[in-house]
Amino acid sequence: MAATLSMVLYFLIFPGLLFTGAVGLLTTWVDRKVSARVQWRVGPPWYQPFADILKLMGKEIVIPEGARRTGFLVAPLAGLAAVGVVSMMLWLINMKGVGFVGDLIGVIYLLTIPSLGMIIGASASSNPLASVGASREMKLVLAYELPFVIAVFTAVTKISPMTLRIDGILDYQAANGVLLGNASCIIAFIVCILCAQAKLTYPPFDIPEAETEIVAGPTTELTGKKLALWNVSKDMLMATGAALVVALFLGGPTLPGLVLDGALGVVVAFDVFFLKVLLILLLLALLKAALGRLRIDQLMDWGWKVLTPAAVIQIGIVLIAKGVGLL
Repeated sequence: MAATLSMVLYFLIFPGLLFTGAVGLLTTWVDRKVSARVQWRVGPPWYQPFADILKLMGKEIVIPEGARRTGFLVAPLAGLAAVGVVSMMLWLINMKGVGFVGDLIGVIYLLTIPSLGMIIGASASSNPLASVGASREMKLVLAYELPFVIAVFTAVTKISPMTLRIDGILDYQAANGVLLGNASCIIAFIVCILCAQAKLTYPPFDIPEAETEIVAGPTTELTGKKLALWNVSKDMLMATGAALVVALFLGGPTLPGLVLDGALGVVVAFDVFFLKVLLILLLLALLKAALGRLRIDQLMDWGWKVLTPAAVIQIGIVLIAKGVGLL
């Protein structure tokens, strides 16, 4: 009973929905602030994302005529819950002194749910513009999901013995150094960053939400609390994606020469992990501010002719290096 209550609190408060929601909204502020600075603007105050969500939460939910209510109403909730679970897993695993079992199969599966939820919700809205956005979202998933999976499993292939457990990958990096410190994983890291950008539908992969073409794409009919939930889940996904990249390639809370136990170790590990996540978020924000939108044909070419071959070459390099004893 106590263990069940503890897991519920982990999921709802820290480091689950409430904590990740706050981090996600602050992440949005960082993203908007970086974009503003790149464009020589001041940018919003830190509390602006929170004010935007509170405003949306006070508005009513409008259900379009002809919409399929179940899919239209439930889809954003499914995405929010999935991101909350992944966030809880990653933060608990990376906090020293907190035991939790999680593996990459579950993380990859859960991270596909927000995109699938958006496709289902947009298709159920009966809006033609939202349906076009859902179709583009499907093409985007087909373009980035395979190279993302291959790049993630490069980290599994690199370590010895190979394991799907994230804590096992972190233990290996604590003992042998971060994977990004080895040249054999640089391509996988770049592919993961670009695929994370695609998962967030950030430039240059913002085709599903191209405002100048299809209004807001899949979110065209979202209003009030539904739109607030979707915005929060997307903000949470940005922070969670950065946390996954940090865990796989930057060693999570690991710092060379730093070994701390007990409560102090948990605090230091949390701070180190958070700072690494912030660095990845800054990189994603700079990419978003610097890149323009791809066309659909360019998107598919990038996914299948650039990212996928690069990920395959990367995992092949790691396998060959291990086979000849270089790793």
